[in-house]
Amino acid sequence: MTDIQQGTELDWRDGGVPVSRRFDDPYFSLHDGLAETRHVFLAGNGLPERLQSGFHIAELGFGTGLNLLASLIAWQGTGRPGTLRFTSFEAYPLPAADIARALAHFPQAQAVATGFLAAWEAGARRFALPGMLVEVIVGDARDTLPAWQGCADAWFLDGFSPAKNPELWSPELMAQVARHTAQGGSFATYTAAGHVRRALAEAGFAVSRQPGHGRKRHMTTGRKNGPERAQDAWA
Repeated sequence: MTDIQQGTELDWRDGGVPVSRRFDDPYFSLHDGLAETRHVFLAGNGLPERLQSGFHIAELGFGTGLNLLASLIAWQGTGRPGTLRFTSFEAYPLPAADIARALAHFPQAQAVATGFLAAWEAGARRFALPGMLVEVIVGDARDTLPAWQGCADAWFLDGFSPAKNPELWSPELMAQVARHTAQGGSFATYTAAGHVRRALAEAGFAVSRQPGHGRKRHMTTGRKNGPERAQDAWA
């Protein structure tokens, strides 16, 4: 069932899951998006164990902000002092009302979303949350990422699927991800597409295919200048 709202970029399906009309792809898993975020992006990057003050997470594809909020929950759960940095690149930012509707699926994320939603509604794209400094860089990542002066310790590669949004998975952009990753830094992504894994390996990551979440058999993780692994054969 689809609830189409005129004048928006979204369809709402299956009880309220936001689906991009532009890419015909959901913003999060139909099978518990928060659990998928924790499995793919947090555990896939060795988080929260690696988190410490000054740690910098970067992301391709901000979407509903679910990954941001999952990271915030994880950081607060460590009880460690200090501040994380979270930078995300997003070409098509959603209105605050749509984000709030999407986050209603996840009470844990919704419970820490008040400050984020207030800042977003006010038009802020740089703002502070408890223990975290956030910046969402709006625009085509093929332009904005090369111009970025930052360097991430961990990447969440969470664009729409490579089949539907190939521009966000190109070898050139994966090379920029590597260029903006600290030595020993990591990435994680839900996709296990062979061409994406090859591009990341060619960019300088030691790439590993890992068990995916839910119905997805595989996902991909990697470490910059990390050790090679025996299971790194391409599909």
